[in-house]
Amino acid sequence: MTRKVVVVGGGVIGSAIAYELTSNPQWEITLIDENENPGSGATAAALGVLMGIISLKTKGRAWTLREASIRRYHQLIPELEELTGLSIPHNKDGTVKLLLDEEEISRYEKLAQLRASQGYSLQLWDVEKLRYNCPELDIAATAVKGAVYSPYDWQVSPTPLTKALVRGAITRGAQCIFGEKVIALKVNKDSGRCEGVELEKYSLSADYVILATGLGTTPLLTPLGVDIQIQPVLGQALLLKYDNWLHPEGFNPVISGDDIHITPLSDGQFWLGATVEFPSGQQSELTPNSDLLHKLYQRATEFYPNLTQATIMLSWSGKRPHPQGKSAPVIERLAPYPNIILATTGHYRNGILLAPATAQTVKQMIEEM
Repeated sequence: MTRKVVVVGGGVIGSAIAYELTSNPQWEITLIDENENPGSGATAAALGVLMGIISLKTKGRAWTLREASIRRYHQLIPELEELTGLSIPHNKDGTVKLLLDEEEISRYEKLAQLRASQGYSLQLWDVEKLRYNCPELDIAATAVKGAVYSPYDWQVSPTPLTKALVRGAITRGAQCIFGEKVIALKVNKDSGRCEGVELEKYSLSADYVILATGLGTTPLLTPLGVDIQIQPVLGQALLLKYDNWLHPEGFNPVISGDDIHITPLSDGQFWLGATVEFPSGQQSELTPNSDLLHKLYQRATEFYPNLTQATIMLSWSGKRPHPQGKSAPVIERLAPYPNIILATTGHYRNGILLAPATAQTVKQMIEEM
């Protein structure tokens, strides 16, 4: 039976959902985003660090989604590159997390044992191995006690990934409408169903509507009498260029410590990030706090002194959606309209990581209806 599915929101989550749903040829998929360029909203406010296996989450939905996404990414990236002919820059050297005290070491020793029973490798490094693999790190000055290394946790560039997901969805039959805004949801209160979406100049009918709208979710739901508040959380990062960064030949992983991420790119460039900035008081507009970015940079140079020699290529900021009163992420049917599915409604700092699992979850929810 043909089902018309409208996905609202062309960020990484909405694009991943559209791509996943096109695997069923009986579904007519339409992806809509108000921006001409997909992935230019919250998706662009991400470093693309996939910390799944190395996460301390070990059970329940928090772990299930992470594991499913990491597994899917290892298939998805080559799958998309072959299907679309697009290159998706990604770092397959894994993630190193610096351990700053004995308590952290104990936690990750236990986690490594658990992950081994689940079929994943986590390597505990002592100071000497860490010094060899990450020679730029000033271990003595920062009192780092060791590290844990996850070869399975990659990094991916969010915007190229999103563009490849969109291209893949189109290749597999999806229709995309970019540069047009969904201004309302068409609901029938008597039947308890959503019948489609209203754009500024026309409407589309739908059997299912998927809201992958992040910060744009609340304005669409408020007229329906549904109060789901999504708070913007701002993040800032720096793009640095330093051609003399030292690392063992053929090994240049993401390094994370004290909530500071060093994300190697190509041509001697790095992302350094990111701040976490919540609105305060009656603040109506969330603007970047330059002091917080400066503190991030100063702390990073304590770990990696040679970064003081790096050229700052770009200072970047973006907003990420965070749900209030609900656990992130919100992936659920909307009562009283169960054919509206909320997705990417507040993935907060894990949107890139959880995109594949979110798409799989939404597909399953439609199949079960």
